[in-house]
Amino acid sequence: MTVGIIGLGLIGGSMAKAYSQSGTDTVLGWDIDTPILEYARLRGAITDVLTDEKLPSCDLLFIGLYPQASIDYLTEKAPLIGKNTVVIDLCGTKRTVCAAGFALAEQYGFTFVGGHPMAGRQFSGFKYSRSDMFHGAPMVIVPPRTDDIFLLDRIKKMLAPAGFGRITVSSAEKHDEMIAFTSQLAHVVSNAYVKSPTARTHDGFSAGSYKDLTRVAKLNEYMWSELFVENKEFLTAELDCLIGELTKYRDAVAAGDTDTVRELLKDGREQKERIDGGAQK
Repeated sequence: MTVGIIGLGLIGGSMAKAYSQSGTDTVLGWDIDTPILEYARLRGAITDVLTDEKLPSCDLLFIGLYPQASIDYLTEKAPLIGKNTVVIDLCGTKRTVCAAGFALAEQYGFTFVGGHPMAGRQFSGFKYSRSDMFHGAPMVIVPPRTDDIFLLDRIKKMLAPAGFGRITVSSAEKHDEMIAFTSQLAHVVSNAYVKSPTARTHDGFSAGSYKDLTRVAKLNEYMWSELFVENKEFLTAELDCLIGELTKYRDAVAAGDTDTVRELLKDGREQKERIDGGAQK
């Protein structure tokens, strides 16, 4: 199998390392940063540079760019992509990218599938990429049709070298709704939390809770701002819900209302227990 990877950042670089270490015949890569591209080749993450001439030879093509850059790349290169190629984007939002990808795939004859590997780190760039980044992690895919069993089986086999623990099939709409809560809201909360003046003097007073809550505060603002704004309807709804809940806690604490605070905490604990119980079934 010949795999092409556009964008050798944290996610694309990890894909390159995963497929190379799995024994994939050929892993071709491209990145706008030429030194990174050469470094990836020296490290054995890619076999060679992915040129326009080699693009038709790819059986699988990953696009690891920001959403708009992914659309721009597909729009420019679609005529060169082979008709037997499966193209999977790796963006954190799906509606806009999938709409463009499905249309271009139908026009030029290749197969496009939206993808979002549910794994990452608080750092960005190729130097932080790992071959085991996706081991055991979920992978969300958005196929053009959810009832195409043959395509789904083909995608599952093609993704096997990455080591995903679970493949979740979704619509683009459902993906963006869920990701606003499970990922985007968490990044906003973490990033806002560390803006307290108290954070500057936390050393010696913080432990696991602080580390857990602030882990993703150190984010790539260029990528995340694009993802947030692109998913503004769903993310705004989640922010409104959180602000409403926080206001209840704030008002009860300010009023010295221990009974209400206790009930709020009890409700949250029980909700967490129900969620965890449902996930284990």
